[in-house]
Formats: sequence, C-alpha cells, structure tokens
Amino acid sequence: QVQLVESGGGLVQAGGSLRLSCAASGSISSINVMGWYRQAPGKQRELVAVITSGGIPNYADSVKGRFTISRDNAKNTVYLQMNSLKPEDTAVYYCNAEGVTAGYYSGYKNYWGQGTQVTVSS
Repeated sequence: QVQLVESGGGLVQAGGSLRLSCAASGSISSINVMGWYRQAPGKQRELVAVITSGGIPNYADSVKGRFTISRDNAKNTVYLQMNSLKPEDTAVYYCNAEGVTAGYYSGYKNYWGQGTQVTVSS
C-alpha cells in the first residue's frame, strides 16, 4: 500500500519560514508529479506547487518568489521550503503524488497525504 507521510508543519510568525517534507513509501516504481496543495477553512483546496520527475516546478502565483519546491527521486520525497510566510498562508497542507506506479498493481494511481497544519500568526 502506497502511503504519503508529511512532516514539518507548525506555528510561525509572519515573515518566518517553515519546511515541509513528504515521503512516499510502498514498493513504488515511479512517481510522475509530486506536489503540495492547501485548504484554508471555508475554502476549496488549491494548488501550491508541483514538480515533475524531471525537476520542473510550477507554482501558484500567490507563492512565487517565496516558496521553493524540490524533490529527491531516490527517496520518493518532496519538500516545500516556505519563506516570508503570511497569515493568508495559514491552511492544512496536503502532499500529492500523481501518476504513481508500483510493483503490485498495473497502471497509474494518485495518492494524498493526511495533511499538516501550517499556521502563520500576524
């Protein structure tokens, strides 16, 4: 069974930094795209940043220049370095793995992590 385990959330003051990590496990052969989404109370889940297996990133306009996504394919792990945090960045952050192949099923599947809370105080 493929699992995504997130870590690194917490409480930080505005202007501070946090680093999120997400490790995928479970007899994985490959992962096409890994990334982060977030959901604030009363709002829909939105894309924050994603990165392809070849290392090409894509960011939401609201985080460009402040957040950096990176990935270690050998460890099936994706990171999100968040700098210059703002109160509006407060949300539950979810890790996503898209186009996952594994040894015990055919085709591709998508997976979500359980979410990690990020709270930015003003």
